[in-house]
Amino acid sequence: MNIFVLLIVGFAAGFLADKLIKNTYGLFGDMLIGIVGSFVGTWIFGQFGIGGGGIIEQILYALVGAVVLLVAINFFKRKK
Repeated sequence: MNIFVLLIVGFAAGFLADKLIKNTYGLFGDMLIGIVGSFVGTWIFGQFGIGGGGIIEQILYALVGAVVLLVAINFFKRKK
């Protein structure tokens, strides 16, 4: 996946996850969470033998990963 597609997928997933979880990390933060979430989501789906696909599947994987990442961030922020 080239860098431009990675940024678009990351931004879309981060934006959608931000709206679902109701966090505000700004444009850059959403994009970063979406990009990291794409790796997390791809790993999670890979554990179940699900993978590949086009751009829609990649956004879905990244969205799931970003939501998991945001839930984990919120969990550890509340523990402090």
